[in-house]
Amino acid sequence: MKILVTGYNGQLGFDVVREGEKRGLDMHGIGIDDLDITVEADVANYVENVNPDMVIHCAAYTAVDKAEDDKETCWDVNVNGTRYLAEAAKKCSARFMYISTDYVFDGEGETPFVETNTPNPVGYYGVTKYEGEKIVQNLFDEWFIVRISWVFGMNGNNFIKTMLRLSETREELNVVGDQYGSPTYTYDLARLLIDMIETDKYGVYHASNEGFCTWAEFASEIFEQAGKNVTVNSITTEEYPTRAVRPKNSRMSKQKLIDNGFEPLPNWQDALKHYLNELAQEVK
Repeated sequence: MKILVTGYNGQLGFDVVREGEKRGLDMHGIGIDDLDITVEADVANYVENVNPDMVIHCAAYTAVDKAEDDKETCWDVNVNGTRYLAEAAKKCSARFMYISTDYVFDGEGETPFVETNTPNPVGYYGVTKYEGEKIVQNLFDEWFIVRISWVFGMNGNNFIKTMLRLSETREELNVVGDQYGSPTYTYDLARLLIDMIETDKYGVYHASNEGFCTWAEFASEIFEQAGKNVTVNSITTEEYPTRAVRPKNSRMSKQKLIDNGFEPLPNWQDALKHYLNELAQEVK
């Protein structure tokens, strides 16, 4: 199976390609230097030349705050880029997997969102990602849409790396403690995504590591596991204003994965331990 993976320079795309190669699949990872997905003709030509059996679309404009002021670019990448890729994939009869986000939900309540809940994004980034979902659903009869949250991986910046960097100069940090969600380790997620595309169990899925926490709890666990003596003060969203509204409830139910025979991802604390070990090996 020949698989085209966008967003190869990012955290998830990098690990998806790595996982596919481990399994002997013909992986073609591409980044912005290889293809600008906002140029329709270039996308059509590139996909036609590769002629993949599957496209896993990980690339996205993910600067949540910046998106509120740079709406044109955000729309161009997340909506137009998705449309051009999906149309090109359909033309060569490739299957399609679209990586989406918890930000398609409004974050109201405390109950985990299920796949059948109607999206209601409160920020522009979420709006564009939901538009991407609709494009994929409208173009294909069969598709995978996988919503993820709080991503961390080796290739790129993330919350864990930020916390570790801050711990070098700070003994105390204020971290938001009223936004709940699930961290997602791209190493674990990549294995699941490759498992998925080797089936015909299409549909919308929620995928993240097991368990829920707040950002403050996540930070505390990072420091504890990393052996850093940093005090974490839990603060409210209102005490840490940002340009974009963050959903307070990003809990997502992963029961559909289990119902369809997929192995759930490990607990987020275990994923963090694995990640920190990998980071330590990279430093060596």
